[in-house]
Amino acid sequence: MKKFLCLSAFVLAAITSAIGQQTVDVSGLITDAKNQPIPGVSIVIEGTMKGVSSDFNGKYEITNVSEGTYTLTASFVGYKTISNQITLSNANVTHNFILQEDLLSLDEVIVTGSSNPKTKLESSIAVTTMSAKQIEARSPQSTADLLQSIPGFLVETSGGEVGNNLFARGIPSAGAYEYVQIQEDGLPVFEDGALQFANIDNFYRVDLTVDRMEAVKGGSASIFASGAPGGIINFTSKTGQNEFKGITKLTVGDYGLFRTDFNVGGAVIEDKLFFNVGGFYRVDQGVRDPGFDANKGGQVKMNFTYKFDKGYARIYYKNLNDRNIFYQSTPFVMNGDKVEEYPGFDANYGTFTSVNFSKLKVPQAGGGYFEANLEDGVHPISNTVGGEFKFDLTDKITVKNAFKNTDIDMDYNAIFASQWMGDVSTQDQIAGGYGIPSSDAVFTYDDNGSELSTGTELKRADYWFIHKDMQNFANNLSFNFNLEKVNLTVGYYYSNWKSDQNWNWSSFLLSVSDNPRLVNLSDSNTGMDYSYNGITGITWLQRESQIQNTVNAFFADAEFDLSEKLTANVGLRYDDNKFSGAGDHGTWGNDIGILDNNTADNGVNILKGDYVYWTYDLSELSYTGALNYKFNNNMASYVRYSHGFRAPIEESFYGPAVESGAGTAGLDGLESTKVNQTELGFKYSAPNFALFANAFFMQLDNIAYQDIQTGGVSEKKFANVENIGLELEAIVKLGDLNLNFNGTLQNPEYTGYEGSESALNGNTARRISNLYFIFRPDYNINESLNVYASSSYFGKKYQDISNKFELPAFNVVNFGGSYTLNNIRFALDVSNVFNTIGLTEADGRQDGDAPVDGETFMGRSILGRAAKLSVAINF
Repeated sequence: MKKFLCLSAFVLAAITSAIGQQTVDVSGLITDAKNQPIPGVSIVIEGTMKGVSSDFNGKYEITNVSEGTYTLTASFVGYKTISNQITLSNANVTHNFILQEDLLSLDEVIVTGSSNPKTKLESSIAVTTMSAKQIEARSPQSTADLLQSIPGFLVETSGGEVGNNLFARGIPSAGAYEYVQIQEDGLPVFEDGALQFANIDNFYRVDLTVDRMEAVKGGSASIFASGAPGGIINFTSKTGQNEFKGITKLTVGDYGLFRTDFNVGGAVIEDKLFFNVGGFYRVDQGVRDPGFDANKGGQVKMNFTYKFDKGYARIYYKNLNDRNIFYQSTPFVMNGDKVEEYPGFDANYGTFTSVNFSKLKVPQAGGGYFEANLEDGVHPISNTVGGEFKFDLTDKITVKNAFKNTDIDMDYNAIFASQWMGDVSTQDQIAGGYGIPSSDAVFTYDDNGSELSTGTELKRADYWFIHKDMQNFANNLSFNFNLEKVNLTVGYYYSNWKSDQNWNWSSFLLSVSDNPRLVNLSDSNTGMDYSYNGITGITWLQRESQIQNTVNAFFADAEFDLSEKLTANVGLRYDDNKFSGAGDHGTWGNDIGILDNNTADNGVNILKGDYVYWTYDLSELSYTGALNYKFNNNMASYVRYSHGFRAPIEESFYGPAVESGAGTAGLDGLESTKVNQTELGFKYSAPNFALFANAFFMQLDNIAYQDIQTGGVSEKKFANVENIGLELEAIVKLGDLNLNFNGTLQNPEYTGYEGSESALNGNTARRISNLYFIFRPDYNINESLNVYASSSYFGKKYQDISNKFELPAFNVVNFGGSYTLNNIRFALDVSNVFNTIGLTEADGRQDGDAPVDGETFMGRSILGRAAKLSVAINF
């Protein structure tokens, strides 16, 4: 009975205590140094699930907090994080914050390329970050356009919204995103970002669902990604929070642009289950208008996050269904050392892609037709499902696992007009190429049969169709051990991916002009035709091939606190790659005999189903070591050495194994590219000035050039490169004027050539500028109105290894402004204000030499002037 009474008394006391325990509210105002309210600031009570964001007036309120002593933290991208201790007892508490700007965001915590998230100041890596607000301010026309703001990355944006190229720290390549990995929420968008006609920006779009971007250059990238010694670019998605909030945006442009974006997030169960959903739809005619909708489509993304006491679980889904035009070469004229547009072909707005021949229907061997639609452009349908789980096993050990499955079905329709297909030619030159006397050659337009004027010049251009089926499953498992002086992470990464493709390419004869037309050629004397509906070469190239790879990687990364100011980092990664593939290159030069008195069907390439199979195994060890010394809360410096690799690209396998017919034996001697980097970094932040400087020295062995050349044959060239360079990011605040600068100075040179090619040693790596930078001042006229201008300079570069063909330097000017009224933001953005001609690549003459004064050549220039007007509403 005594025990029962004691137990009853204990229970009654506990209930009375619980009933008597009070909860209070915490509220306040968040402002900057000018006493202006800051919306969107995250305010959390550490050690609890309690947290909110400040509203449009900078106010916040956290309700129903139990009495006690807590740490209240306010954080927002672009401002230094503040943590204060508060004691709650009996009454509601008001606590205000005044946030100081964090120039270059050195106080931000970096999660990419690191196992132990630290601030940018404390991290021993070269990293550039952008918040959603900063991305919005730049108003990028494409993913590549945004990446131009990262020093160390030379980005070509002349392809349009997709199909662009990125060169990391002077590493030359055939194009694409060969030495970096583009990630979404910590896992690759697709494991290999440089598959044929599958540049990784084909499958990634920047929209309002992006919370931030982190770009790690060199350094630890080889430890946290397979085959990415140049760097990791990680886009982090927005996730939900307790309060429901969102943004919607409408954008129109002078090139027929209509675009609508949205993103919303909130809580399904307060403090437990959160959601976020967003996406966009866009249609426009393209800056280079082909006469049809050049870009049309969009994407939708969503995620759900469940938080529990010791971690969280998240699932997400993304669907991308977008059609984009790809811009390739157009004609230019060399005038001394300057480049001018070809008469009748606008350098800024012209394209060989045209509604005049958007439908392709060509007869095939064995009967039937091959049909495609140029208006489909580059059309990926991508579905991604993934998840992430993080759990604290103990107060010292945390486990994290992330997975992603991606399926891509892509049709690629584009017009290519490379120089190797033939020069811009007179009608007499075209006739002579076919052995037709000029007096007998008859050129007529395919659409109405009328004869061409004698001055109309012509060019061969190809319709390249590629269909790709791509799959990728990736999983990353890691365990983190947070010990007293050491933070250790060990993990296992698994990825399997596959890409099947089919090619069907045909040649056209086109008039060289804006809005080009198909041209037919016949011999009036013999009655022989040399084209079929403007097609001079029916299906001259087909290719059916498959490549797949399984990656098993083990990695370890350790952070050592050697003293209060000095930290060390050591990382290792062992990658095991197992490649395999098959291909049918077909038989060449078949006369399928379906066209009477017509040569267009005389050189058909026919697939026979005679497959060549190959396998290739590759194992590599990557490693890195670094020291970071933090002088004070505003200044730090680091030194790092790293060794990484890049596996051979797809074309490196196809040529030696399939084109040659040798299979696996043809791959003997094929090696990965080795990349060694030494870096010295310095970071400094003051209230009105911030600097992030990174000097680097790179040694690159066995860089493969495997571009597609004459007749669809691989280039098959290799080289070594050494590069010494300096990357700079700086911000200066002069009252309401902000001066932003990022730039790269480097000297990538070829080395290791022997014998007859030894003269190439010391030449500048092709398509790489020694100097490029962006200078972007902006001025706050008042608290609501901001204006900006930017100047993007790209130094001269060489198109060829021999450095015979120099592409001139150019400078691109953009400007714009924004006006914010409460929760509404209006913006005007104008790109390439002065319609600068800026060649990102070009082709020399047929004999390989550079064009001389007065000669026409083919090149790819940046897009012409374009203006966008947008309105965004936050709610």
